[in-house]
Amino acid sequence: MSAEFVRKDGRGPEDLRRVEFVPNFITNAEGSVLVTLGETRVICTATVEDKVPRFLRNGGQGWITSEYGMIPRATNTRTLRESTRGRISGRTHEIQRLIGRSLRAVARLPVLGERTVWLDCDVIQADGGTRTASITGAFVALVLALNYLREVGAIKEPPLSGMVAATSVGLVDGRILLDLSYEEDSVAEVDMNIVQTDAGAYVELQGTAEKTPFSRAQMESILRMAGRGIESLLDRQREVLGKILPELIAGSPKSGPA
Repeated sequence: MSAEFVRKDGRGPEDLRRVEFVPNFITNAEGSVLVTLGETRVICTATVEDKVPRFLRNGGQGWITSEYGMIPRATNTRTLRESTRGRISGRTHEIQRLIGRSLRAVARLPVLGERTVWLDCDVIQADGGTRTASITGAFVALVLALNYLREVGAIKEPPLSGMVAATSVGLVDGRILLDLSYEEDSVAEVDMNIVQTDAGAYVELQGTAEKTPFSRAQMESILRMAGRGIESLLDRQREVLGKILPELIAGSPKSGPA
């Protein structure tokens, strides 16, 4: 932790919030996890369906997609369920697509056969970083579901090409901070969400200057800080998934060649 600056919750600029995974949180699902990131909590479940969307039928490959939502009291004031409103918001639609893209980036879809894995990310408490927590948790739920398919003999080859996780970085009062809480995010001059694989490749960079444009040097510093944070998240994923993870990643010592 930096001795020069301490955030309100006691963290230094480059510190993640407390990260916890509770695997198999929902017993009915093929894969599930409760992910906690500070005061943000998301239930991620993975459901396997033996069918694919119409545009993929008879194509010999699978699909991974997502739904995302927040319960009414995930925030400080009650919000209406989107089912009550009759339509999902643009924000929800954007996040759902982001989660799906992020997980497909490390999946070997032909190995799935004509199956769909639905990743449902339900925010039960929000304090910033709900989309990044959803992506990080959804990967754990996905691995558990894919391991189920492997154990029942439904897939014969490793279905993953790597790992993926996400974090946020922001510029707050001129200082770059990792993993923003809502209080920090709401006043940030720059807010970025970064999705990255374990190979260091970027899946998505979402960066916005809320007040003052940021320089290339600042962006590079943000990406370096995000990379260190994501590596820590990947390590936590490895810890919770244990020996099943390398068996599902093509080219790892236990799974054999890609």
